[in-house]
Amino acid sequence: MQDLRIKLKRQVEILGIILSQNFSDIIRTTDLASIFKVEDLTIMRDLQQLRSCGIGIHSTKNHGVCLDKQIDKDVLKGLIHQYSLLCFSNEFVEKSTSLLVKRLGEKSLANLVTIQMCIENKYTVQIDYEKENGTVEFGREVNPLLIFQKENYWRVLALSGKLVKQFHLNKIIEARASDKTYLLPDNLIIQDLFKNSWKSWIGKDEYEVKMKFSKKWAERIMPKQLMDHDVFTKQKDGSVMYETKVNSLEEMASWIASRGAGIIVYEPEELKQKVLDLANGVLSNYR
Repeated sequence: MQDLRIKLKRQVEILGIILSQNFSDIIRTTDLASIFKVEDLTIMRDLQQLRSCGIGIHSTKNHGVCLDKQIDKDVLKGLIHQYSLLCFSNEFVEKSTSLLVKRLGEKSLANLVTIQMCIENKYTVQIDYEKENGTVEFGREVNPLLIFQKENYWRVLALSGKLVKQFHLNKIIEARASDKTYLLPDNLIIQDLFKNSWKSWIGKDEYEVKMKFSKKWAERIMPKQLMDHDVFTKQKDGSVMYETKVNSLEEMASWIASRGAGIIVYEPEELKQKVLDLANGVLSNYR
């Protein structure tokens, strides 16, 4: 079973390499054999099996290994599904992949494979990244740590300078592997970055939050276990006092404000003010 997993992963990565722009020269089967540390004949069998799945990949004398037609979007989704299960996810979120493929087409697989291979080999990657204002930052160097899915998006957790940041994969226009390696800081434990993650924001900050849910909201929320360190204290009137830890007050405030009546912040004062500012901002649109 392990040999089969390795083979399937290698075949998807071969496609990702061919689709990417990480190699300026012709890519031959011998190059792929060297990358994956297998025999040239093994690569030839991989190409044959990919062709049997309807993917037009061939090895020619003049052009090396190349594709003679675009990969169908449904096939791309299936390949990303397969790759995610083999590499970094126990679940598959259809919407995340659909949005990624719709936005980037074949680049979705190329970038995914490039970044994942850099993660496994501890290589710095250069990304052309679309910012919130629509401009593109070219050649940004990051040290990728993890690919994950959250809130309907594929995301990349990476070290950018000394900071841990997350990037939307569908905003990475191009990913290029570099020949620079990196070392993880001794005090960086990736799992801890998720410990206090509320919805999508990930980081080392930690804020203790205390608020009250009305009876209506208590009935909706209590069965869900919002965080792994939740504390619910039932009140006589059916309401609930809720305590937890989060790493982003901005994200927490946005969640509370979007719920409307029935959730009251007690601590910290900074969170209460952020909720009030958001609510007043919305009200100002209708005055």
